[in-house]
Amino acid sequence: MNQKRTRIVDIAEELGVSTATVSNVIHGKTKKISAETVRRVQELLEKREYIPSMAGILLAQNDSRIIGIVVNDHEKYEGKVLEDTFIASSLNALSAEIEQAGYFMMVKVTKDCGEIVKFASMWNLEGLVVIGFCDHDYKKLRDAMHIPFVVYDGYLEEPARICNLVIDNYDGGRQVGSYFRQKGHKKALCISDNAICVDLERYQGFRDAFGEGHADFMQVPMAKKERRRFYEEHLEKLKSYQAFFAVSDFYAAELMQFLMEQGVRVPEEAAVAGFDDCPLCELVSPTLTTVKQDGKQRAKLAVSMLKKLKEGETEGTTVRLPVTLVERQSTGGR
Repeated sequence: MNQKRTRIVDIAEELGVSTATVSNVIHGKTKKISAETVRRVQELLEKREYIPSMAGILLAQNDSRIIGIVVNDHEKYEGKVLEDTFIASSLNALSAEIEQAGYFMMVKVTKDCGEIVKFASMWNLEGLVVIGFCDHDYKKLRDAMHIPFVVYDGYLEEPARICNLVIDNYDGGRQVGSYFRQKGHKKALCISDNAICVDLERYQGFRDAFGEGHADFMQVPMAKKERRRFYEEHLEKLKSYQAFFAVSDFYAAELMQFLMEQGVRVPEEAAVAGFDDCPLCELVSPTLTTVKQDGKQRAKLAVSMLKKLKEGETEGTTVRLPVTLVERQSTGGR
């Protein structure tokens, strides 16, 4: 049986104070209330297990203490964007840093920039971290709203009034290309579902280091079932390569599994490397060589840059974070 919910008026009547006093204590507006009254109200609120409307409290304040995280619900995730290993690990890192900074985190999944503007306004957000969109989307957002936001993982050429927090995608690809050359591979293939923005930078670095004319590019379908069919149709071509660089860990692990199912031994007959160093890399067998980005550092910088944008300490900038190659079993490492 559900208990009757305690109301502000019930607390006020029991203590002999006004409802305004109780409401002010709940909302943290206690400058004009005695310490003894604040204590009495708080103790009774706890005793009666009063649960206020958090949305109402936050929206009533000048500073909501809410940082919104918006993730692009791109078609390649097939409706499961928050299950993606990179997205999940990014949200985990952001959650820890946002909480440590004394803020709340609110997550929204959408592919519509117009929804982001509504989201920011509705919840009185103090800042936004936007993941997975492209240059024209960020420009639209910059023109449509004035709250500070950080581009966490995406592509932006002109960071005016925005912090563009990126990793060195080109260098990550370059490190893989150079590594494959050092391992003696003569022919390599880069796998991606597109040839623009971030993925293009990764391929360009890979190609430049491995050697133009020796590092090919293959664009694969975004849908998982179609991608599997594509690999089956191009099996003989895939078998002609000695090394594979996929622009994400998920694509690398998936391709590695497919090759082994077809009798290709990894890493003896084909080396495979990915990008991001998600937890997935150490769960697959063989473990996956990849390009590591420091998720904790990136999340920490995102929160720090939001504060600087809000306080006017920066008008917008690009911060490029370094990446490192992590060698594992899929390329003959540990």
